[in-house]
Order: sequence, then structure tokens, then C-alpha cells
Amino acid sequence: MKESIPESWRPVLEPVLARDEARALGAWLRAEEAAGKTVYPPRGQRLKALELTPLDAVKVVILGQDPYHGPGQAMGLAFSVPEGVKLPPSLRNIYKELASDLGGETPISGDLSHWSRQGVLLLNNTLTVEDGKAGSHAGRGWDAVTDACVAAVAARDAPSVFILWGSHAQAQAKRIDGLRDGRHLVIESPHPSPLSAHRGFFGSKPFSRSNSFLVEHGRGAVDWRV
Repeated sequence: MKESIPESWRPVLEPVLARDEARALGAWLRAEEAAGKTVYPPRGQRLKALELTPLDAVKVVILGQDPYHGPGQAMGLAFSVPEGVKLPPSLRNIYKELASDLGGETPISGDLSHWSRQGVLLLNNTLTVEDGKAGSHAGRGWDAVTDACVAAVAARDAPSVFILWGSHAQAQAKRIDGLRDGRHLVIESPHPSPLSAHRGFFGSKPFSRSNSFLVEHGRGAVDWRV
């Protein structure tokens, strides 16, 4: 896994990946795949969020839980699916809020790479999952990796936005020192899933609030169009 770490994230992640916990995670993943289990996203895409969004470019962090567990969906970016793949329910609701917040038409494509390339880190807490089994790789060691990434963003002087949808993302963020020291904007709301979106996700205006903060702090707005 070390060889695939994007350059800007290596000082953050190489010490983490040298620990026994990370080596155990790598060995366990290899064993799962050797046993014939299908793991998403495929090799080469598991650190895509870090590849598309270098550490020094991060403006916004959106935290997800784990990858989509259906064939062809997971692509290494939280909430994103490849071009041509049917939009998952949570992403449809994100797009509804986007259209309500900023205007314009609801996007058709589920590929959020355009956001990532502008500094939106779309990071799941767990970076792999077994086919058809949501949450199946939670607790296996990925959280040490993703916590380190979020902590590195929070430790920078550059003001950033952390968008925390749902209790899982909010609980994850509480583990990060410096996240709530006033330098960054933290936006919390219920998760965009159909079960909770009507409890406060709709109407939370995360996109316009993020851009207002970024512009105010001289970091430039994100073009949220897809």
C-alpha cells in the first residue's frame, strides 16, 4: 500500500502504515481476496480521494462511512459513482439539496471527480467493503488511516470546511484534535439517506455556506456543478 500513497500524503500516512495495525489490515485484505471474496473498490482505486485531492489543496472535507457495496458503484470517492451508474438514493438527495441551495438543474452524472479536483476531499472512514455487505470492513484498521488524513487537514493553518452528514461522521470528527478550534467551519446535519434527509439535511445549505466561508477567508469558491 505504501507505493500507492500520493506524494503529498506520504508524510502523513507512512508512519501510520508502518504500524502493526496497518500491516494486519493489508494481510487481511489479501487473504479475503485470495479466498475469492469480491472487495470494492478494486485495487488501484482505494486511495483515489487522496490522489485527486492533494493535502495542500484541500478546501472542504466531506466524510462518508464506507464504500458502496454493489457492483460497479464504488470508485474511491465518498458518495460518488462512475459515469453511467444509476444514482444511489443518498446521492440523489445530495443533488436535490444542491439544486435547492445554489439553483440550477439536478445533475445526471454521479461522478464527483470534478469536486475532488477543486479541493473537496471525499473521504470514507472505511476504504473497502465486501460485495453486498455494507460495513463489513469497519473496525479492521482503516480508521487509523482516515483519521490521520482528517487530522492533517485540521492541523493546517489554512481555514477549511468540514461537512459532517450523519452521526457516524460527526462521531468520527470528535476524535480529531483542533477541528473545532474556530479556524475551520464545521457544518453538521442529518445524513442525506432517505431515512434521515427530511430531518434536517434538506435546507441545511452546505454548499452555499461552504463557499461563503471559503471566499471570506480568501480560499476561493468551489464550483459545485457536476
